Amino acid sequence: MRSLLLLAALCSPMTLAQSLIDVQSHTLLRLPATTSVLRVERLHVADHGTLLIPSGLTEMHIAELRLGRDARIAIAPGEQAFRLDVVNGEIAAGAQISGRGAPGSFLQPAMPGRTLSIRLVSVLTEALLVDARGGMGAPGYAGLDGADGEPGGCTWGQASRGHDGLRGGDGQAGARGGLVRLEVPVDFPLERLQVLLDGGAGGAAGSGGGAGVGGASKGCWLYSTAHARDGRPGQAGQSGAAGAAGNLDVVRF
Repeated sequence: MRSLLLLAALCSPMTLAQSLIDVQSHTLLRLPATTSVLRVERLHVADHGTLLIPSGLTEMHIAELRLGRDARIAIAPGEQAFRLDVVNGEIAAGAQISGRGAPGSFLQPAMPGRTLSIRLVSVLTEALLVDARGGMGAPGYAGLDGADGEPGGCTWGQASRGHDGLRGGDGQAGARGGLVRLEVPVDFPLERLQVLLDGGAGGAAGSGGGAGVGGASKGCWLYSTAHARDGRPGQAGQSGAAGAAGNLDVVRF
């Protein structure tokens, strides 16, 4: 029996209890990435403060929440859904819960807005912004410059034309917006809530490569061959497509 209980503990998500988390004004506090479920008796984020939640934390249960003016709970991008349960709370104007996707890079595509499930039981709010926009696509590669032409001889031979620049790469597509489920009481003032679910903008087009310079003879005393034509500059690539918008599901209880 004892072995079965130990096995169940090892296989279940790690849960950590915290009595108080206090983020001072104009400061950032990052929670440690040591647990997947966190239970907090009281969370206070002062004016202009930020609480950063790592991607490995997938559930946060708060008995009492206080978000000051322009305070922010920032949830790191991740593939797993994140659930936030709040029993009691007060939210000042300008506060936000952010689960934005990460922008793309040359090494990896843009990440979508986080899938969020937010339950507010008895929460007074002046205004609340939930931001789950998708990440911006990576920009296209710049095209390579064309090589310069070879010079001609001073009395014979012909200089070669400069090579054309290469076309710039296309920008990558933006990621989709997040999927947000909001559970609120029937009398919750939805007009005080703003949810951003836009897909990420497409990546900028890569610029075309510069034209190669035509060859020309140099250091000739009496005669020289004609200067060859320069190459043509490369064309720019195409901008990436914007990501699809996310979805909002409001459930009243």
